[in-house]
Amino acid sequence: MLLETHFLAAAGASLEAANRSTYTTFFSTTSYLFACACFVLALKWLSQPATARKGNTIGQIGMLAAVVGALLQHNVIHYEWIFIGFAIGAAIGVPMAVFMPMTAVPQRTALSHAFGALAAALVGTGHYWLYFHNSAGVTFVPHPVEMSILALEVLLGALTFTGSLMAFGKLQDLLPTRPMVYRGQIIVNLSVLGGAILCGTLLTFNPTWWWLFPILLVLALAFGVMLILPIGGGDMPTVIALLNSYAGLSASFMGFVLDNRLLIIAGALDGASGLILSIVMCKAMNRSFTNVLFGAFGQVQAGPAAEGDRKVAKPTTPEEAAGILEAATSVIIIPGYGMAVAQAQHKVRELYDQLTRRGVDVKFAIHPVAGRMPGHMNVLLAEAEIPYDRLLEMDEINGEFPQCDVAMVIGANDVVNPAARHDKSSPIYGMPIIDADKAKTVMAIKRSMNPGFAGIDNELYTLDQTLMLFGDAKAVVSAVAKELAETNHR
Repeated sequence: MLLETHFLAAAGASLEAANRSTYTTFFSTTSYLFACACFVLALKWLSQPATARKGNTIGQIGMLAAVVGALLQHNVIHYEWIFIGFAIGAAIGVPMAVFMPMTAVPQRTALSHAFGALAAALVGTGHYWLYFHNSAGVTFVPHPVEMSILALEVLLGALTFTGSLMAFGKLQDLLPTRPMVYRGQIIVNLSVLGGAILCGTLLTFNPTWWWLFPILLVLALAFGVMLILPIGGGDMPTVIALLNSYAGLSASFMGFVLDNRLLIIAGALDGASGLILSIVMCKAMNRSFTNVLFGAFGQVQAGPAAEGDRKVAKPTTPEEAAGILEAATSVIIIPGYGMAVAQAQHKVRELYDQLTRRGVDVKFAIHPVAGRMPGHMNVLLAEAEIPYDRLLEMDEINGEFPQCDVAMVIGANDVVNPAARHDKSSPIYGMPIIDADKAKTVMAIKRSMNPGFAGIDNELYTLDQTLMLFGDAKAVVSAVAKELAETNHR
């Protein structure tokens, strides 16, 4: 009778455990499906400025659902280290989100790629280590397909980690923004990448050659650094999108290794969207991937033209600029990286308000690669609460410049250089540009006549209709807006 009682109790406990496992699996799967739907909607809504906030919100909700689904997995036994990780991550992430200025969004994005890629590389490393060191003392030899996916996960994760840190260094001016090149650099880079791929291939066919794994890891980390060295600051928008793609693919491969469908889907979405964005960026610059990665774009070109051949720019004052703007009926503002560096977006909003009060039609022309990341200008202008319908893409607004009274260039350079249309010797030849030179009057706000990221002089600054406002963008725009306000009170 006692034995029967114990048997029934054990059976009841097993049934209860099975039911609990079934419930947690159901809720976990449901959370994953909901999260996937949220991620798809987030990508859809983030593609338009008017719905970007909604896209960001639904993406956060999806990530919360994904985290809850992961915590409900039946194979999670202890939560202590998970909550410690949450605490550490929150201690780092919350200050970054709260205190980091919007002008530093590119740097924060690069760091996010680095952290995500590092997580993928560490998970892959830990998974490989568990094949040979586990509590049961049993060695598991992975299938070649599984080993190849794991090797790709570690390769992409490691190179994206160091590559993103390099991008952060260049964006933060901790490293030179100019390309760092040397003779035979491409051959060296490809040799390092080839060595990492060879190690991964050999491990695929013989995973027990464990000594190849640290070599793969070191070569991948080294290649990430070497990949970014020859890339200049002007190509950072494309590089950030490409690193985003690598991080997404690494996460997707991690999903295959861990048998996690959500990671597979989310990583594939991230990888595909990053790749598509990279293609859009390359098309906007009329460049190829190989040229971006290996072209050392942005090296200073041959010295300036002889004094007799060089045209002279015409400087002006904020007072004169305010007088011209006051008489205008249409103004198109072209923001660039200089506006971001000076954090002038709120002063630009003041100028926008002053002009619109006078009945001036003010629009903003946004080049796809203006700034240091895709959408950089949109983010800054949205922070200053400039209406979304005033922000127009290059293709939408270029036809309006011939009828425009004033085109005001704030910190932009190569994206408004007319040499891209006609000078076949120019490194930016063929790049689609904003047609600022077709406006009746051009005002360019710039610290000096130094060249932009392409390393060449800008023909726009010496045209007959161009006036130069030299100085910090924030100070100059503030002075112009103040002059307009004082004129209004007279």
